[in-house]
Amino acid sequence: MNQKVRAIAFYLPQFYPTPENDEWWEPGFTEWTNVAKAKPLFRGHYQPRIPRDLSFYDLRVPEVREKQTQMARDAGIEGFCYWHYWFGNGKRLLAHVFNEVVESGKPDFPFCLCWANHSWKSKTWQPNMPDTMLMEQTYPGVEDYTAHFYAMLPAFKDKRYMTCEGKLIFGIFAPNDFPDFQLFSDIWNKLAKENGLNGFYFFAFVQGSNVLNKFNHVGYDALVFDKMIDIYHEYDSSFLKKIYRKLHYMCHKPIRLNYNRYVKQSIESFKNDDSLIPCIDPDFDHSPRSAYRWIIFDNSSPEKWERFCKSSVEILKLRKVNNQILFIKSWNEWGEGNYLEPDQKYGHAYLEATSRALNN
Repeated sequence: MNQKVRAIAFYLPQFYPTPENDEWWEPGFTEWTNVAKAKPLFRGHYQPRIPRDLSFYDLRVPEVREKQTQMARDAGIEGFCYWHYWFGNGKRLLAHVFNEVVESGKPDFPFCLCWANHSWKSKTWQPNMPDTMLMEQTYPGVEDYTAHFYAMLPAFKDKRYMTCEGKLIFGIFAPNDFPDFQLFSDIWNKLAKENGLNGFYFFAFVQGSNVLNKFNHVGYDALVFDKMIDIYHEYDSSFLKKIYRKLHYMCHKPIRLNYNRYVKQSIESFKNDDSLIPCIDPDFDHSPRSAYRWIIFDNSSPEKWERFCKSSVEILKLRKVNNQILFIKSWNEWGEGNYLEPDQKYGHAYLEATSRALNN
């Protein structure tokens, strides 16, 4: 039997106003606020990026979520991995959309969760300028981990929740910041068994080769690996590159990373280590959030994305069936320029490229 690679796209549930964002930023603030005001920073820079088919949507509208899942399904994506925010002591943010998906039973589309376990800060994106803490990520211990599990139990029991090896897929975005993972995983697996579930397939979301070995030995079932941060760190690898980076900053110019280099090095990593679950980005442009102060991919295109996606699939097809999982970052991260949804420039080109790579 020819097993199809399982493609899972990260999904940002941020596109609707919340009381916290009203307080921290401005009334009605959503990710679209930054997206719409972005400006080109150099000749040929594609900004602003304007959505097409779904316009500047509000994720509280069920029809929007249905259209998203139909597009994803047509492109060969198996399900969404929703970013999940739990800050400790029962505090959640951006929970409305996922709660509605679970409570309504719609859309009828598979899902899993990745805990975005990082503090929220008002970032200056400037050297030697401190950020302002908005919501701190905490790890209060056993009682809170138990409350966290039971808060999410309706989702875990949902027939749409995605599994691997019969276990519920659950990710940790910042494993380096989570000192209690072993305790947390022991508690959650115990509670899962007590509630008629088979336990969890925990993955660590790993950015950068320098930390790979660390997470191979702390109880994670898988490492989901994104190579992009390694390309960025190349600009810190020598004195001259550090000077180059500083001059760019002083001249209000972003660091432009070569997309071809990112693709080539990613493929090499996935070939050399079949324990890694690939995470691949169609593009990246952080300027809607940070202007010139962070990084942008140069020379990305739907054609290059298709080749990247296809090469990743070909590598995965050589592996055991249970390890044929591909994460895509992301479905709708418009503020970071990594999305598959249709925009004014490319229309459905990225979705069609994804479909050809996955469905063939």
